[in-house]
Amino acid sequence: MSAATGAVMAAESSDIGNPAVNISIFAAFVAVTLIVVLRASRQNKSAADYYAGGRNFTGPQNGTAIAGDYLSAASFLGICGAIAVNGYDGFLYSIGFLVAWLVALLLVAELLRNTGRFTMADVLSFRLKQRPVRMAAALATLCVVFFYLLAQMAGAGGLVALLLGIDTSGGQSLVVAVVGVLMIVYVLVGGMKGTTWVQIIKAMLLIAGAAVMTAWVLAKFGFSISDLFQGAIDKAGEGGEALIEPGLAYGATSMSKLNFLSLALALVLGTAGLPHVLMRFYTVPNAKEARRSVVWAIWLIGIFYLFTLVLGYGAAALVGPDEIKAAPGGVNSAAPLLAYALGGEILLGFISAVAFATILAVVAGLTITAAASFAHDIYANVIKKGEVAPDGEVRVARITVVVIGILAIVGGIFAQGQNVAFLVALAFAVAASANLPTILYSLFWKRFNTSGALWSIYGGLVSCIGLIAVSPVVSGKVDPATGESLSMIKNVDVDFHLISLENPGLISIPLAFVLGIVGTYLSKEKAHPELFAEMEVRSLTGAGAEKATEH
Repeated sequence: MSAATGAVMAAESSDIGNPAVNISIFAAFVAVTLIVVLRASRQNKSAADYYAGGRNFTGPQNGTAIAGDYLSAASFLGICGAIAVNGYDGFLYSIGFLVAWLVALLLVAELLRNTGRFTMADVLSFRLKQRPVRMAAALATLCVVFFYLLAQMAGAGGLVALLLGIDTSGGQSLVVAVVGVLMIVYVLVGGMKGTTWVQIIKAMLLIAGAAVMTAWVLAKFGFSISDLFQGAIDKAGEGGEALIEPGLAYGATSMSKLNFLSLALALVLGTAGLPHVLMRFYTVPNAKEARRSVVWAIWLIGIFYLFTLVLGYGAAALVGPDEIKAAPGGVNSAAPLLAYALGGEILLGFISAVAFATILAVVAGLTITAAASFAHDIYANVIKKGEVAPDGEVRVARITVVVIGILAIVGGIFAQGQNVAFLVALAFAVAASANLPTILYSLFWKRFNTSGALWSIYGGLVSCIGLIAVSPVVSGKVDPATGESLSMIKNVDVDFHLISLENPGLISIPLAFVLGIVGTYLSKEKAHPELFAEMEVRSLTGAGAEKATEH
């Protein structure tokens, strides 16, 4: 019996590998990272230590951590699954995620780091009215983080369900709860410093594991990409050509083309508005290290996404799209199934532990971003009007971590069975709609004012979430090609969607940019060119970046 056949049979029986081996590898990773987090926590003595890791990480270290933050469960589980099932069309996720880094590098990263202290709201409120802008930016951050957390939790449930043969919703819910508790411990104890080291370890393991699997898959096909593609087509059977032809997997209708355009826009513009990625730039000591961070991150992320092409088609060729969709975890199980087909239970255990590490590390990064946003922006600067001791702010941040962890657990239970990459794409749409227009206007438009910021943030946020609520993503619409439900809410029989776009970016992102302009010109607020000039100098030179400016 071939390894591929064994993987298929394992998938059908919902029992892959040896659960004892898988749990042992999981436990070893958790033990090592907890030791790292505990050691890092000894140096957490101030808000800067807790939020920004003391600002003493080097460019290569931070770049590796950024790659760890960015290469989430969507990158490893969701994209591999999307490519295995949809072929070329699934690979478009990888392209969008990678190209998005150019926008972040050229327009946002260094300027944001030079201007702010801990959060995105520091930048947005620099020359605008502090309290309303901080509140709006913090709410947008919390919404983006929540959508992203849903994706990671859904990936966790599907992954461990696959490894342990859990095919009940109760068992998967228990897995989600365990991930949430571990995440709370990591962030409560280690802060940004501990989280960063977990990200670095996880990124190195993930890229190394993907490299080994990529070389293994190519070796099975004589290091010929063409033979790999043909193997995927043959395994898929009738209609397998859709795996290598653009547009066939999702259909060639006008609506499918608009869906693709909307998805691409959200992916390319969303990265520059992701608060948990932007916050990483505050952990380096100066602008030079921030630039080095981005260069390292782009190389690591770019190499990894090339690996996903081989891994996705390898899963299609050695396991098969039908077997992947039938496995516990659905399309998110493609990478673990491929690992089992290649190297049996040992490789499966290692790769799955890496995927589990990926989820833990990313949810920890998301959680500390949300906690910093609430404690620093809402509690310290809006509620307490800046009059709060640093230890009091950190205490509130830790309480927030627990609350967010509980919400993430509840949300993750409801998100079970969704494609992780798809859920992350929704988070990108919210980030691009609510955050990016305001960031760009704040950095580059002298006339921009508080009213424009509020119109842009709230308009982008409400329109994006509202469009998601009335889209096929939430309604009971069924995909006519596959007969599968497109709904995030299971067992919904009523199709109540008002728009056919599955990702709202095509409407909400341009609308947010327009609302920023409209709100600015309708306001009678006096412009402050001197504050814009000061912000411009700081953003370009880094002068005074460590000092918070109140006005």
